[in-house]
Amino acid sequence: MGLSTMPRMGADPYTECRLCPRECRVDRRAGRRGRCGETADLRVASIVAHFGEEPPISGTRGSGTIFLSGCSSGCVFCQNWQISIEHLGATLTPDEFEQQARELLVRHGVHNLNFVTPDHVWPQIADLCRRLRAAGVTVPFLFNSSGYHRPEMVAEYAQWMDIFLPDFKFALPELAARVMGDARYPELALESLRRMVEARGFLEPWDPSGQTPAERGVLVRHLVLPGEVENSRQVLRQLRREFGRHLPLSVMSQFRPNPRCLESGFLDRRVTAAEYAAVVAEVEHLGFENVWIQPEPLSEDFTPDFRRNRPFRANPPSIVAQSHQPPDE
Repeated sequence: MGLSTMPRMGADPYTECRLCPRECRVDRRAGRRGRCGETADLRVASIVAHFGEEPPISGTRGSGTIFLSGCSSGCVFCQNWQISIEHLGATLTPDEFEQQARELLVRHGVHNLNFVTPDHVWPQIADLCRRLRAAGVTVPFLFNSSGYHRPEMVAEYAQWMDIFLPDFKFALPELAARVMGDARYPELALESLRRMVEARGFLEPWDPSGQTPAERGVLVRHLVLPGEVENSRQVLRQLRREFGRHLPLSVMSQFRPNPRCLESGFLDRRVTAAEYAAVVAEVEHLGFENVWIQPEPLSEDFTPDFRRNRPFRANPPSIVAQSHQPPDE
């Protein structure tokens, strides 16, 4: 795979944006929106102590999760569609962003700061991390992502990120093309994952109970899609071949069709128990050692509604106020 170069050091990455694989080259600094749907403004939908992540991430006091508006993937089935597709969120200045992150750390004592889909606003995320480390904040920083990245950006992410939590959504290029409009997803996600593992290794410490939260490393998530068991099998086989049986995995059954799925008739139902069981059987056949599975449906308390100041009913309220506002046209 031929890789293009990163933006020049010192250049403003927003003036000709190439932060994600879309490389739309839009001048987001001038107020235009890239393929991610966002300008150069940082917009945040929720900052919350989140208890719905895997046990080593949520731990006992929650993961300090920052849900960012916009997304470069644009998957039709996105579970956070209100912020990735409808772009709900509040605009924050760098000082406001730092203040609210600090409030989260002080108020809840969260185990980490967890940035959800941060690649398209990476400059502001890096700036926050720089500020917090300079101020003596030591909690791990976590890059929670779609897996859809420019692989050459991973080294830059790894300057600040201790934990990588990428999805590996698709092994089948034709499915990736239909769902998100880019058949390159499998190769981009695999190469990005290689670089994440090289930079940080596997998730550690490995404590399934969550009593000892993770401090560094990589955990890969895969969401099983209705009618797409073969895609999941191919994902698992590819991961086993590349990284071996000890790669930490989270195999999720929590798919819920969003309004776009229901309108289009594509991916418009839940995953059946038989479909999920077939994927788990493949996990066992391949001999993966470190895996979370979801044999029971995820509680409705973890179905988000970002129009509420408490997007997840199982979590405390969000710190970000007025997060229900979409961007001005």
